[in-house]
Amino acid sequence: MTTIRGAYPVLITPMTLAQEIDWGGVRNNVNYFVDQKVAGIVINGSTGEFVSLSKEERFKMVETVLNEVNGRIPVIVGTAAETTKETIENTKQAEAHGADCALIINSYYCKPKEEEIYFHFREVSKAVNVPIMLYNNPFTSGIDMSTDLMLKIGRDCEMVTHIKESSGDIRKTRDLARKGKGDIEVFCGSEDLVMESYLVGATGWISVAGNIVPKLVTDMFNYFQNGELENAWKLNDSILPLCEFLEGSGKYVQIVKRAMELKGQTGGPSRFPRLGLTVEEDQKLKDLLANLNAVTHV
Repeated sequence: MTTIRGAYPVLITPMTLAQEIDWGGVRNNVNYFVDQKVAGIVINGSTGEFVSLSKEERFKMVETVLNEVNGRIPVIVGTAAETTKETIENTKQAEAHGADCALIINSYYCKPKEEEIYFHFREVSKAVNVPIMLYNNPFTSGIDMSTDLMLKIGRDCEMVTHIKESSGDIRKTRDLARKGKGDIEVFCGSEDLVMESYLVGATGWISVAGNIVPKLVTDMFNYFQNGELENAWKLNDSILPLCEFLEGSGKYVQIVKRAMELKGQTGGPSRFPRLGLTVEEDQKLKDLLANLNAVTHV
């Protein structure tokens, strides 16, 4: 089983002006991240607009990316769906094409109760043979899973090996990392709490900013692992304004796509109703990138 640790950029889905997936751009971006020596990548996540893609597009994304990566780095695939049946189907498809882990958020429309969330992950875990990263994000799913529930799922469900914790409550990250040790590992899902999460026991970061500054987020994790905390904090401080812009703008997908274009990679528009950046937002992004361009090392 592949070790899943480190800073993993959660990739956008490049699109043409007609809002169709740019498959050549997908492959180009994948090779860019491999060349940047990131720990791994995530596809079909929120930043990848998974809820705006058809099932056929999501499945083709899995096939295209796994084929292009060809085992060079680990790939985590978002396989969430509203129903347990469809989540299992999506996860089996990712497993069949060689995914290293499945990222799964709870049902995001029906607002399930805790016993229903537990049932959901138990059934998915029993049906597949690929590691699962449980995803807690109350801002998108409307449910903030309790620490006890996540620990129980991690303890009882064999294939649930990781948690992406995005509630913004650092106490939850701490308790999951300490109480779940041996059963589950915790990844940071809050762009503005990364170093804090590492310090309380997180072993990775599902990183939106990693699309824009893949080397910096990778170096930051490596510095932390090597005990070079001052260097890690310096990089954190450099990246933080970008992370705060991503967290607070409500346009993190559009920001990343525009940043990819500005850096010479493939971005394109988002699917409607998502609209592009305003003139003011675009200028703010350019200013942030200009400041980050000077941060090549510490």
